[in-house]
Amino acid sequence: MKKLLLGGQSIITGCGSIAELSNVKASRAFIVTGGSAMQTSGVIAKIEAIFKANGCKTCIYGGIGKNPDTQAVLDGLSKMREFEPDLLVAVGGGSPIDAAKVMGLFYEYPELDFTAAQTGELPAARKRLLFVAIPSTSGTGTEVTKAAVITFRELELKIGLKTPAFIPDLAILDPDITMTMPSNVVAETGMDALTHAVEAYINRNLDDFSEVLAKGAVAGLLTWLPISYHEKTKESREKVHHYQCIAGLAFENTGLGMAHGISHAVGGKFDLGHGLINAIALPYVLAYNAQEEFVDARLDELARSIGRIGRQGFIAAVKELNQQLAIPAGLAQAGVERAAFEEGFDELTANCLKGSTRVNPVPVSKEQMAEILKELYQG
Repeated sequence: MKKLLLGGQSIITGCGSIAELSNVKASRAFIVTGGSAMQTSGVIAKIEAIFKANGCKTCIYGGIGKNPDTQAVLDGLSKMREFEPDLLVAVGGGSPIDAAKVMGLFYEYPELDFTAAQTGELPAARKRLLFVAIPSTSGTGTEVTKAAVITFRELELKIGLKTPAFIPDLAILDPDITMTMPSNVVAETGMDALTHAVEAYINRNLDDFSEVLAKGAVAGLLTWLPISYHEKTKESREKVHHYQCIAGLAFENTGLGMAHGISHAVGGKFDLGHGLINAIALPYVLAYNAQEEFVDARLDELARSIGRIGRQGFIAAVKELNQQLAIPAGLAQAGVERAAFEEGFDELTANCLKGSTRVNPVPVSKEQMAEILKELYQG
């Protein structure tokens, strides 16, 4: 028996769908966002105006970085407790949405802290706080998943916390908000979504529902992501925004794999973007995993779905897409100094074996991971 989760109460799509906020009943809305992009684009002002028209007070907590850490969550939690909201709204990339997930749960359960979150079972539901997620980037799928990835600076590691209580009640996919994404963000977040879809499709926990979602997301992203990057049309941005969410629904019910295990460890150590590391790692991970007949057959199916032949054809398509999106070939080209890479290499290798690597379709030894990391560095 398997219980499938397909997002929260509703997923709202279409240009201008942010207006759906006018139908959300609340008296005090706590709004979590990232840097200045959503303020500069006027999205935050639009959200505040919608709530003001309904007589709902607002409080903005911004400044969440690309890899939200425990302190950012605790600082936001302190603001939440002062404001006492009945509505939590996260708007921006995956980072502020993930941070908001943990803030909201800790707000409802004051006895929780990060020690308990790592070692104990988290509550399965929020008690009263309504949660709305409005992604401005197209990659994480976090608006429909039970995962929140937080950086633990003292461990130099990103850890994925999981509970159904993290799933937002309402996800708003408004393509208008994505139009201000710079090209590098389009590339990196889009490759994050592709990695989600591919790793879900080759995961041994794949089910009939997730198979259709993952395969469709792979084909859709390979078609529309280059257009979104180069031509920046509203249609292409909307398509990628939808397919990244579909990829999120797929991996939510299957799990991921070694690319994400590597990304969380490398991102925690070097503060690189999650999608960037996934993009660099994915071809190497697929080449390793293809030694298993199960994975080889799955990659062949994906290859045929995009008009290629065999696993090599699919891996070549991923490499070509990376080149089209100006993704660096390796960590060295991404700016990681050799001395920094070699320092603490054993610990980095061990951290790469944690998290999603534990559900990789092919077991990975420490020695094998070390070789893969060296290849990733050189590119």
